[in-house]
Order: sequence, then C-alpha cells, then structure tokens
Amino acid sequence: MKPKTRSAIIFLSGLLIGIIVVTCISLKKIEPGGAAVEMSPDGRPQYKWYAPTLPTAIDFAGEPVPLDKWEVKEKFDRELLVNAYLHGSQLYILKLAGRYFPAIEERLKANGVPDDFKYVCIAESSLQQNALSGVGAASFWQFMKDTGPNYGLEINDEVDERFNVLKATDAACKYFSIAHDKFGTWTAAAASYNCGMSGYANQSDFQQATNYYDLIFPDETNRYVYRIIALKYILSHPKEFGLELSSSEEYKPLKSRIVEVDKTIDNLTEFAKANNSTYKMLKIYNPWLRAHKLTVKSGKKYEIAFPL
Repeated sequence: MKPKTRSAIIFLSGLLIGIIVVTCISLKKIEPGGAAVEMSPDGRPQYKWYAPTLPTAIDFAGEPVPLDKWEVKEKFDRELLVNAYLHGSQLYILKLAGRYFPAIEERLKANGVPDDFKYVCIAESSLQQNALSGVGAASFWQFMKDTGPNYGLEINDEVDERFNVLKATDAACKYFSIAHDKFGTWTAAAASYNCGMSGYANQSDFQQATNYYDLIFPDETNRYVYRIIALKYILSHPKEFGLELSSSEEYKPLKSRIVEVDKTIDNLTEFAKANNSTYKMLKIYNPWLRAHKLTVKSGKKYEIAFPL
C-alpha cells in the first residue's frame, strides 16, 4: 500500500471515529428526562410541556397584583398557562406591536393613561385592525357602533373611526379616564371596559367592595384583567417564553403623507389615482374609509393618508 493511500485511510478512519464520538456525546445529552423532546418506543417524538414560572410580583398600571392571595394567584396562573404556549399568535402580536405600539403609546401618554393599557388593546383585538366580534364590536379597541360616538368617534356608512388607531385610542382613553375617576383605580377601569361601568358599579354595590381582586364577576370579566396582566408579562419577557424575534422582523409604522380634504369625493378610486396611488393603498392607509365615496359636510375636514 502506498504511503499516501495509507495516510488517507488513517485520516478518514480518524474522521469517522471523531464523528461517531461526537454523535454519541450529543445523543447522551438528550437522555430521557433531560430534554423537552423524547422518542416514544414506536419512534414518534413526545413533547414535554412545563408550566411557566410565576413572577414573585407584578402590577397593572403601577397597582400591585395581590399574588399573596391564593385565589388571585391561581387565576393569574390560569391565564399565564393558557396564553404562554400560543407561540404563533404571540409572535404575530409582537410583529404588529412594532407597527402600532408607537402610535398607541404616544396617545396613551398624551391622555394621561398608563402605558399598560396597550395590553388592554391586545386583549381586545390582538392588534388586529379588522377585528370584528359577533356582536359588532370593531377594530383595535372593539368599540360598539352605538358606543363609539359617546367618546368622540364618527361612525356611519362612509366613515368609521373605530378603524383609525389614533382616534380610537383617544376614545378609549376618554373611557379609561372617566372610569378611573368613578372607581378610583386603573385596575377597576380596565375591568369595567369589559363589563361596562354600570356592570362594575352594580357588582361593587351589591358585594360592598370596590377592589377588583375582592369582587366576583361573570366568568369573562373574572378572567379579563388577569388575561391582560398575563399578556403584559409574556410580551414584556418574550425570550423567557421561547419567543425569538429581532427588531428587524417587526412590522414598521407606515410612513405617509397627508392630504387634507374639505369637499365631497364622489369616487375614491379616481381620488387615489389623482394622488399617484391606488384604491388598495388608500384603503390600507385609511381603513376608516368604509365606502367608495366620502361625503364631506360644510365646515368639515378629513385627513387622508397616502404612502410616502
């Protein structure tokens, strides 16, 4: 055997032995009981799921959650369990947060409402612009058609400002501020967003208590604030819940130029084309436009956005 051939065989043999050793070491690290995935006797992967670790302390809008009370701790634990493994949904929310949180956070701050209320928006719509409930609540903050105008939103066949993230957030802030003044805490204000101010007041009066954590409600409201707090905890600590998303993967805010309109537009397609755009982009940038035309009453003005 030639020396070069012998050397090649020795090299390849050593390489093969090295690969086998590394493979054995790797397999040894994935022993039963030592990983999140095991193989069943018939060769199928068996996944292990673990309950997320509860924080020792957490708050909503600066108001501590009394986790020292067993029933409060268990209710929070339930919502954390339910929401922690919704990885696809949570990753999509994190992507959408890159687009909508800057605007929502700015309006919350301008209205004197705590930043944590952005998680109320997530609980309501998962930041889905076109979210519609079975009873007709719409968009980011899930205002009802009859309720929105009470907080300054224009809602008709042609214009629906529930779909305008800035104006809808301002409207939600009006509600939260009024509810906070009425009930004395931001936690109660958030809870009443689900059951209504009268619903909260009725339960509070009957049960002779004002603190949300000392009251019992129908199941949806019972879980509502805990779900908001669970979402806050998960989305504020994404890596702890296996959510890997870089800032470059987040959806960015839509940059736009504004065209002010003070006259009726009979055809929005023609209007879009006249502004070097398309009807599709007009609707994407202005989801509050709900018809093919826009009637502008005397003295009224609208701001319409187009791609920058």
